[in-house]
Amino acid sequence: MHLLILAIRRLLTTIPALLIILIGLFLLLQLAPGDTVDALLAQIGGAESSIIDEMRHNYELDQSTSSRVLNYLWRLIHLDLGQSAIYNKPVSYIILERLPATLLLMGSATLLAFSFGTILGIFAAQKVNRWQDSLISILGLIFYSTPSFWLALMGIVIFSIYLNWLPSNGFGTVGMPLTGITAVLDIAWYLILPTITLALVYLAIYLRIMRASLLEVSTLDFVKTAKAKGLSTRQILIKHILRNAMLPMITIIGLQVGTMFGGSVVIETIFAIPGLGRLAYDSVVQRDLNTLLGVVFVSAILVIVINFIVDMVYTKLDPRIIGQ
Repeated sequence: MHLLILAIRRLLTTIPALLIILIGLFLLLQLAPGDTVDALLAQIGGAESSIIDEMRHNYELDQSTSSRVLNYLWRLIHLDLGQSAIYNKPVSYIILERLPATLLLMGSATLLAFSFGTILGIFAAQKVNRWQDSLISILGLIFYSTPSFWLALMGIVIFSIYLNWLPSNGFGTVGMPLTGITAVLDIAWYLILPTITLALVYLAIYLRIMRASLLEVSTLDFVKTAKAKGLSTRQILIKHILRNAMLPMITIIGLQVGTMFGGSVVIETIFAIPGLGRLAYDSVVQRDLNTLLGVVFVSAILVIVINFIVDMVYTKLDPRIIGQ
């Protein structure tokens, strides 16, 4: 019962945050030079004033900002994300087409970063102040301080152009109707380089947090008690230290989802992956307000859902949270 109350409370607090995000972005975009009609006119080379007025009326640009915000929120209640000016399709249809690529990229990058970050963090903590610990810490600092776009470009130059090991862009082989396991392996082949590039920065974060958490938990009284009982180092690590040391790692997963969406914009643009990040970039360039707001709305929902799951997992690992 307490867990259900906590879940409902967490979900209710997300509604104001979602409204603030959407309204804030809507108002900020009004300050940017140009709009959807200006971008379309630049593509077609201009039009008569009557056609321009009709286009502005079609995109509700002749209304006040407050009216447009209210109209958008009202449509949002009915799950209507509007029409895309770039693709002339419903925004919801376009997002559903692009969403799997982004989820696959982010999911694989998160899994890779979390797994190897945890393993390297445990190894560094076991070899604290030795050369192995210093080497892992230096590599983590290098990955963390290097911009993701530079890692992506260097990966393309080395592994795609020079060594010709991996494809440089795309989300699958073009012109080949693949199905089943062949199609899965083909997509996985194209995702190797983008996934590693996106994961390296977050891997550095996970390994540093895991190392620090293990060293901190190792000094607590219950670990000393376990040692006094004669338990082996392996038993103490797995049964006592690791469970408590994982709590900050679980928290970081939820916090990193939003920043990973930002990183996916760069990665998807460089590697030409048809995901939400690339769609958001094209929407900004073309001043397609409906599409951009739709991407932000879906991204915010995903971040909220993932953070909610993280909160529930954290509560299972540490039941004391329920009583707070």
